[in-house]
Amino acid sequence: MTPAITATTSSAPQQSAIAQAWLLLESLTDPEIPVVTLRELGILRDVRLASSNDGSEQFEVVITPTYSGCPAMGQIEDDVRNLLNANGLQGRVVTQLAPAWTTDWITQEAKDKLRAYGIAPPHSGADHDCLTQGNTSIVQFAARSASNPGRHELLAVPCPQCDSENTTETSHFGSTACKALYRCLDCMEPFDYFKPY
Repeated sequence: MTPAITATTSSAPQQSAIAQAWLLLESLTDPEIPVVTLRELGILRDVRLASSNDGSEQFEVVITPTYSGCPAMGQIEDDVRNLLNANGLQGRVVTQLAPAWTTDWITQEAKDKLRAYGIAPPHSGADHDCLTQGNTSIVQFAARSASNPGRHELLAVPCPQCDSENTTETSHFGSTACKALYRCLDCMEPFDYFKPY
């Protein structure tokens, strides 16, 4: 889902300034996965103009953390501020926790980049714990066990190296908390899997 460009008013110069800020921010990559941008991951949610305390207008860049306590968020905030300042723009970073980030916000382009980088992209988070009956989705809150796995545990995680689905999870936590460590039983290569949420 691509964030909408919004502003406090709808004048053409303001819309142009916001579009220019978006173009600058497109270059920012995730500090932990440098092949994907913050926008492609769905972390960068919005850019808008707002009044500062002194009455002047400044940019507000809205970000949503992938996980509570993600250690990269401080670096992401610094990167956004530094990019704005380097281009002579006044701005601040706003962290928005609701709605909570989901892997469904990751673009298909980012999923392709993750796979090429050696990280198995997430399955759709909307599918992994929901059952659909008619037009209603039912979220499962029951504890998981071998006899009651979540739906995403039933889906194979293809190896990003050889595309084999003969893989196994070796640790629920990989190089970062948002990834699990897997191993391919065909090519024997270890790889990270971006967990769906």
